[in-house]
Amino acid sequence: MSTPITRIAFHTMGCKTNFSETSTISSEMLSYGYQKVSYKDEADIYVLNTCSVTENADKEARKLIRQARRLNPYAKIAVIGCYAQLQPDQISRIPGVDLILGATEKFNLLSHLNSLNENNESKIIKSPINNISSFQPSFTNGERTRSYLKIQDGCNYNCSFCTIPLARGRSRSDTIKKTVEIAQNIADSGAREIVLTGINIGDFGSVKDENFLQLIMTLDNLKGIERFRISSIEPNLLSDEIISFCADSNKFVPHFHIPLQSGADSILQNMKRRYNTDLYKSRVEYIKQLIPDCCIGVDVIVGYPGEEEEHFEQTKSFLESIDISYLHVFSYSQRKDTVAATLKNQVTKEKKEYRSKTLHILSNKKRTEFYNQYINTIRPVLVEQSNNGKIQGFTDNYIKVNIDEDLSCRNTIVSVLLNENKGGYMQGEII
Repeated sequence: MSTPITRIAFHTMGCKTNFSETSTISSEMLSYGYQKVSYKDEADIYVLNTCSVTENADKEARKLIRQARRLNPYAKIAVIGCYAQLQPDQISRIPGVDLILGATEKFNLLSHLNSLNENNESKIIKSPINNISSFQPSFTNGERTRSYLKIQDGCNYNCSFCTIPLARGRSRSDTIKKTVEIAQNIADSGAREIVLTGINIGDFGSVKDENFLQLIMTLDNLKGIERFRISSIEPNLLSDEIISFCADSNKFVPHFHIPLQSGADSILQNMKRRYNTDLYKSRVEYIKQLIPDCCIGVDVIVGYPGEEEEHFEQTKSFLESIDISYLHVFSYSQRKDTVAATLKNQVTKEKKEYRSKTLHILSNKKRTEFYNQYINTIRPVLVEQSNNGKIQGFTDNYIKVNIDEDLSCRNTIVSVLLNENKGGYMQGEII
């Protein structure tokens, strides 16, 4: 009599780094005979890879745990990742949670699942965050078009609002040699684009006498990958040399995502950020000087403690004055064990909502202006999927494109005439 196959479902919250880690963990489970199903379906095991950047992320995690329990009250539920590292006791009080794995132990999911007993007590394995030194590489697979490759983990910065150092530990990465070997494996699987991800990727190699510029120079020679994309990099680590190299590269695309967080220098100082607005502006101007068609995305936090109306207006005016393409807007959320959570002058929810809405409007305006520059121009588009009879993809400079043809050109780069700005995407036709 054959042994029934165990159905396992994964759900990933948060950043691209989390997605790369979930993919690596799930691949291991499948190699041991587990059957992967949707998190919305009935499974024997549910695995939730969590984020804990904001209180909303924590609330969403609790909602997803309850959802899994409703789908199958008898299933095992494992909660892994940042929320699990930071608040394991809180999670253990949620009915139905069997396994809670922190920063490094999540990669040992299989062995911990095998060791679960039947007494319905949550098993908590919290990683000793101050002693983590090993780096676990990971990347997304199964989606042949684009792969997220984690090249770095952790952070040595101590920004006053951020729990990432508490959730992931100190900055660490693999060697250039091993990172390139993994990238070559991704290329051999048929992917056309690799997105370099991590927590503070500009800090790559800092403990191994290597650096991020050396890494991307080496990756530029990799055969089989047509595009490399840098996911997010701190402005103080985005050097002239990195920008110049990307400007001359045929593989590193014209797209940077650069966190700002505030356009008021006094707030940046209180946040313990490692740059000011002058440095940030110089980065944007140098990029646009060398790469005029570059897409530049920006992270901004509204409602940081002590952010008065004048500070917000400084941020808004600064963002209006620089040549950027879109914003990711976050409302400040108090996080346990951070300096910012102890500060007075907390901003009201109503003010945060107003400021967030204002910057979302500005983001739409910036994106519209950026897209409009490329109406009636031809750009290379990596075709990623077919949806409702249309093929979709992104240009090299991160413009989302829909094409009214259902052609068998998925996972190829095609030349597309961009005809019309539809708001969230552009309409195009293959040339």
